[in-house]
Amino acid sequence: MKLTKTYGHLKRELNLIERALTDAIQADHGVLRESSTKLLQAGGKRIRPVFVLLSGQFGDFNIDRIKTVAVSLELIHMASLVHDDVIDDATLRRGKPTIKHLYGNRVAMYTGDFILARALENITTIPDPTAHRVLSKTMVQLSAGEIEQIRDKFNWDQNLRNYLRRIKRKTALLIATSCKLGAIASGASPKHCEKLFRYGYYIGMSYQIIDDILDFTSSEAELGKPAGNDLLQGNVTLPVLYAMENENFYKLLKDLFADPQEVTAEDIQPLLGELKETGAIQLSYQLSNQYLQKALKELDSLPDIKAKNTLQSIAKYIGNRRS
Repeated sequence: MKLTKTYGHLKRELNLIERALTDAIQADHGVLRESSTKLLQAGGKRIRPVFVLLSGQFGDFNIDRIKTVAVSLELIHMASLVHDDVIDDATLRRGKPTIKHLYGNRVAMYTGDFILARALENITTIPDPTAHRVLSKTMVQLSAGEIEQIRDKFNWDQNLRNYLRRIKRKTALLIATSCKLGAIASGASPKHCEKLFRYGYYIGMSYQIIDDILDFTSSEAELGKPAGNDLLQGNVTLPVLYAMENENFYKLLKDLFADPQEVTAEDIQPLLGELKETGAIQLSYQLSNQYLQKALKELDSLPDIKAKNTLQSIAKYIGNRRS
């Protein structure tokens, strides 16, 4: 089963959001308009808008307000991807050329800035200072996470706490905020807003951990980029952290990356095989599952509506994801 099937009943609302995203990225400048459109057309799961839509059903659902929130959050996510690709010097995303690869670093950075500005402009149409504060705090944390990732590249002396804080800021908080803002926009109770925020946080942590696992276990065709690309870029993810507890793996890693600029995707293939032999993949799945169980527990006291069932189904799908 595909993830999209778990929320297939939201197709009409997601189509409205997709059209609103297209409208939001229109720019007077031709290059900005073209680059932003290419990014949007590259697709994506639109998981953040899905969480906004589902959380909005725990209050007085208003599609116009919910759509505004969903568009802003997806635009922020899109902008972060463009900036990430510049930092990582990435040529492919989801199997398609990145904006950085097509237009160069300068246009890519300005494209990301433009999309981010559109997100902020869009959210101001909701006259709720609480929503603005929640979003602004999340964006500050997201920026901190990006800086931490740059700082920690090729730093093999990291620990689990470093990693968890980084993925919290880079991934989990934006998903948690999607849940919370969807609830706020529908006037859900503060208790429900916080429950949904924590659900989103735990789901986001699990989601990123599994993404980091799949970077080692999936094929290039499935990933849309070379397997092991995170490691090649110097990003120390959970499987690497666990694998480094094995002395043989740690020595191979340090020797291979003595000069990181010289390492190629082909060079790291034997190291990927060694990583899988350490049991790091299984340990990573175990931690992901712990977060998933916490996410499901947060839903227990929420009203028994269809949205709750869908949130449970999404969690279970993520927990079973192997590609």
